[in-house]
Amino acid sequence: MSTEKDPSVWQGFKAFLMRGNVVELAVAVVVGAAFSNIVSSVVKGVINPVVGAIGTKNLDHYSSCLSSSCKGEDGIQIMWGSVLGATLQFLITAAVVYFLMVLPMAKFLARQEARKKAKDAVREPHEVIEVTELQVLQEIRDELVARRGGEHERV
Repeated sequence: MSTEKDPSVWQGFKAFLMRGNVVELAVAVVVGAAFSNIVSSVVKGVINPVVGAIGTKNLDHYSSCLSSSCKGEDGIQIMWGSVLGATLQFLITAAVVYFLMVLPMAKFLARQEARKKAKDAVREPHEVIEVTELQVLQEIRDELVARRGGEHERV
């Protein structure tokens, strides 16, 4: 048996929580839940009344009957209003997430990449100059050797 103590469950849990991804994920879940409430309020307070100008204010009341009579619980009803409301909520959420989070982050990352490429481009000419300087020095050495009458061989 090993005399070393295995890490406890508590230490493993603590290490798990201290990872950056877990903290970021927790923040994302909390912000997402709060954001979902905002989108639900926008759909119920703005979108539904606009749709209500055409028909009923609550999208859940929009349905179609597949059977001969749909009174109360009788008959087969397709509740397409609920699907429309959920779809609108999803589209609004996706649009806000894209335009307020994804697009700005993509632009930021593109700027960072452009800065990195610009820094690399600035470094490259120096390297070319260093290589060119080395070539010039080799040519000077060769010329000096040639003037001395070839006393020393080229290295």
